[in-house]
This record gives sequence, C-alpha cells and structure tokens, in this order.
Amino acid sequence: MSVLTFPSALPHLHRLRRRTVFGALAGLVLCVLVALAAYGLLLQEQLAQQRQANAQRLSAYALSLDNLLARHETLPYVLSLDGRLANLLARPTDAALTAEVNRYLEGVQRRAGVAAVFLLDRHGQTLAASNWHTPQSFVGQSYAFRPYFRDAAEGRPGRFYGIGNTTRTPGFFLSAPLPGPSGPAGVVVVKVSLDGIERTWRASGDHLALADRDGVLFIATEPAWQYRTLAPLPPEVRRRLQDNRQYGDQRLPPLADGVAIHAGGERLRLPLGRQRADLLAQSHPAGSLGWRVLLFSELTEARQAAAGGAAAIGFAMAFVLVLAVYGQQRRRRLAERRAAQAELRRVEAELETRIAERTAALQAANTALANRVDALKRTESILRETRDSAVQAGKLAVLGQMAAGVTHELNQPLAALNTLSDNAVKLIELTRYDEARDNLSLIGQLTGRLGRIIGQLKSFARQAPAETAAVSVAQAVEHACLIVEPRRRELEAVIAADIDPTLQVQADVVRLEQVLVNLLRNGLDAMAGQPAPRLDLNATRHGTRLRLTVRDHGPGLPAEALERLFEPFYTTKPAGQGLGLGLAISLAIVESFGGTLTAGNANGPGAVFRLDLPVPPLSGDLPR
Repeated sequence: MSVLTFPSALPHLHRLRRRTVFGALAGLVLCVLVALAAYGLLLQEQLAQQRQANAQRLSAYALSLDNLLARHETLPYVLSLDGRLANLLARPTDAALTAEVNRYLEGVQRRAGVAAVFLLDRHGQTLAASNWHTPQSFVGQSYAFRPYFRDAAEGRPGRFYGIGNTTRTPGFFLSAPLPGPSGPAGVVVVKVSLDGIERTWRASGDHLALADRDGVLFIATEPAWQYRTLAPLPPEVRRRLQDNRQYGDQRLPPLADGVAIHAGGERLRLPLGRQRADLLAQSHPAGSLGWRVLLFSELTEARQAAAGGAAAIGFAMAFVLVLAVYGQQRRRRLAERRAAQAELRRVEAELETRIAERTAALQAANTALANRVDALKRTESILRETRDSAVQAGKLAVLGQMAAGVTHELNQPLAALNTLSDNAVKLIELTRYDEARDNLSLIGQLTGRLGRIIGQLKSFARQAPAETAAVSVAQAVEHACLIVEPRRRELEAVIAADIDPTLQVQADVVRLEQVLVNLLRNGLDAMAGQPAPRLDLNATRHGTRLRLTVRDHGPGLPAEALERLFEPFYTTKPAGQGLGLGLAISLAIVESFGGTLTAGNANGPGAVFRLDLPVPPLSGDLPR
C-alpha cells in the first residue's frame, strides 16, 4: 500500500512548489512595481527641490545683474549737464574744444570703469569719444541707426545691448539727451561691459545664460549656446535686429532645434560640451528691458538620488515581504514609519526656518522702500513750495515795476469822478435832472472801470495752488493786455491779437496770464523809443497741441542772449530795469503745464516767443 501512496504525493508537492514559485514571482513583481512607482515620485520630489534651490540662485544672479546695470544708470544724465559738451555741439569744428572734450570723456571712462563714453550730434555723428586716440575710435562714426540714439533724440533715456559696430565687442549702452532750444541738441552715450558678470557666472559652475526680450541668448556660460534663440525668430524680429545691427552678423539659430523653450521648469535635452545632456530650464526676470536670467541644471544627481531611493524602497519591500512570512512585518513597518516621520519633521523645521528668514528679509526691504518713498515725497513737497514762491515773487515783481503806470491808470478815472460828482450836485440844484442823470451814468461806468482794473490786479497777485483746467486763450490774452495797458499807452503801441475765441489750453489761468504779462512787457520794453511800435499775437492748433506766438518789431535778440535767455538773473535790460527772473519763471510755469517756451528772431525785424501748450482732453464749455 505504501508503494501505491507515492504517486498520490507527487502532485501535492508539485502544487506546493508552483504556489511557492508563483508567490515569489508575485512578490518580485510587486517589489518591482513599488520600486518603479517610488522612482517616479522621488524623481518629482527631487526635481521640486532642485527647482526651489534654482529659484533662489536665479534670484541672486538677477539681483547681481540689476545692481551692475543700475550702477551707471545716472552717468549719462550727469554728463549731459556739463557745459563743455553743449559748447562742442554748438561749435563742432572747434579743434581745441574737441580735444578738451575727448580728454574729459577719457578721464570719465577711466574713473567710472566703463567701456567707453562718446558724444553724438543730433544726426547721430560722433563728435568726441573716450577712445579718440585708439585705432577703433568712435570719432566720425555714425550711430543714427542704433535704438539708443533714436530714443535719446526723442527726449527719452536710451537703453540697448548689442555688439559694437566699430569694436565688434558687445556691451550695454546707456544714453541721455542734451537739451537744446528746440529739442535735444545731441546725445551722450555710455557703454558698459558685461564681461565681469559673464566671468563670475562661469566661475560659479552653474550653466547660465542671459536672454533679451526676443529670446536671444547674448551671454552664456556654454559657448555653444551664445547667440542662439529660445525659439525660432519671426521674420519681423530678424529684420529689426538686422536693421539696428544688434548682434552683428550672427545667424541666431534656435537652441533646441526649433522647439520653443519657455524656461518655466521644463526638462530639455541640449548640447553640453561635446555631448547632449538632460537639463532642467528655469528663468528669472532681470533689468528693465525684458531680459531673463536662465539656469540650466543637470538631472543626473536627481535621477541617481531617485533611483537609489527607489531601489532602497524595492529592497525594503522585498525584505518586508520576507519578514511577513516570519511574523516581523508589523515591527519593521513601524520602524520605517517612525524614521519617515522624523525626516519629515526635520524637513518641515528646515523649511519653516527658511520661510522665516525670507519673510524677515522681505520686511526689511519693504521698510527701506517705505523710508525712501517718504523721503521722496518730502523732497517733492519742498521743490513744489520753492517753485510756487518763485512764481509769486515774479508776479509781485511785475506788479512793482508797473506801479507807476497803474497809479496813473487809476488817477484819471478818480479825477473824472470828482469833476462829474461836483457837476451832478450843481445840475441837481439847477433842476437840470436829465443832465445830472447823464453825469451819474458816467460815474457808474468809471466806477466799473476802476473795479475791473483793481479786480484783475488782485486776481493776478493772488497766491493759490496751481490747478490746471481748460483755459480760454483769448480771455487770458485779454486780461494780460489789461494789466500792461499803462505801459502800452505810455509807448502808444498797438497790440494786435488774432486769436480764435474757441481755442483752449490745459493750464492754470493765473499763471498763464503771468507768462503772457512777462512776454508782453518784454516786447513793449524792446520797442521803447521806436516809432509806431506793434505787438502781434497769433494762436494755431496742431492736433493735441496749441502754439501761441508773441512777436515784437524791435531790434531782435543777439546770438549771446539766445543761448542764455532762460537762465535765472540773466537780462538784456539796463541795470535797475529787471532782475532777469521773468523768463526763467515763465519757462518753469510752462513746463509745469507740460508745454515748452522757446525764443528766436523773426524773419523780419523783431523777436518772436513761442508757447507750445497741451489742448484739454475734451474741449467743452469755457470755465465759468
């Protein structure tokens, strides 16, 4: 019977073996699946940590670049205030002055540590440069095609990065206009080299690049990346870059073979050295021209860490399964859970510490910014009060100069009032009531005239804050003519005003009248002693601007006076007849309205002053 039992035991052994094999295979498959899932999760966690660390480094790199760009931000404006540059623009053929300005710009370049400093005339031609003595001198070169010249020629500060058209070396160009009588007379340009920031980035060991607003990488730690683009450039962008020669003859091919790179944390495969590597791309804004600092970090360490963690989890899973057979699964899992919780607490504590440090830094920065804003507001208030005081002083000075004429203008009606009142009394006594009524009517008219003169003088002398509104040009001219009427009558002059009564400007009515009084008095004084003196006033509108011209028929303005006409305390009148503040105050008033005040000589005899003022956004009824 025992022999007969052997065959019946063999199938049981085979089934047991098959279950063991299947169980082992199931456990192995389970371990592999857990390891793969763990690898995906750990890789995402590693990438998240890498992105966070990269964001902090990018912020530091962008801050360093912003500090470098801001270091020389005001240098072109300071240079534009130097009188020697303005003199050279006025006398470009003066060899001695050219040599002096060349040496001055060379000294500024050395002391400021910039690449170059040069001066352009209004046509973009270089008159002087700090590298005047080198074979690659800018002197004589035209840079009218550069955006930094075009921006400054239109009265705005210019900012531009590009490869030098003469030196073939890249740099960051800052420009500022030099004011002239009819707009910018020239442009001063400072070229700043960014080689220092590039060397610092390469020494850091990070893979960095700096892209412009069009996505062109003009600085890169990897030579193969430089002058490549984050995405294929549209045709209009390529034409613009070719027109202003920003990057010379560079072809500017895409970095990722036609694939657009947004640098928002995506993974890319890019050339790195002699091979291609998987990189994580991130960016941070920098500067005021739409630049971005890009950081490309390798994924090798993140993948190795994730693979190691996944392998550890897979083996741990297998070990746990083995221990489950022996009844130790619960204890092992509890130990692993405690270890994971401890690590999580450590990570949370570290994260809270970093957040607290960052919050403190932001609070300190906000406090400093608030202090700067308060200081700026105080400075603006002081400047506003000083300007208002100067305007009021100018008005009182004009009234003081006109005191004799105003006294005469008031004495005539007063004498007439005295005579008419005596006559009225006598006419009433004689019962000649109709004639007495006529006398009383004349007395009322003279009283109204006195009231208008005194009211206009009070309105002119009143000190009030400037508030711009829609102002009738014809009414402002009429009131100004009333104030200068004694002087006009003294010279027997004619003031001819050809002004449409519907024309309006955006201004403060009292201050506009002060400007007109100054211009009318200057024109009348210029024609003193001439036969048949005449002042012509005309107003024309051009789009959103209105031009008001005041022309006299006097001897005109000499060349020296035209250059210094709006300087404070400069006057062409004899001593004791003027302080030289009228035109300087008038210019400040007009500029506060957003307008311009210029002067020149007319085609015929005499001088002409031109006021260019803004028209109200919506011209409606005249102010009541």
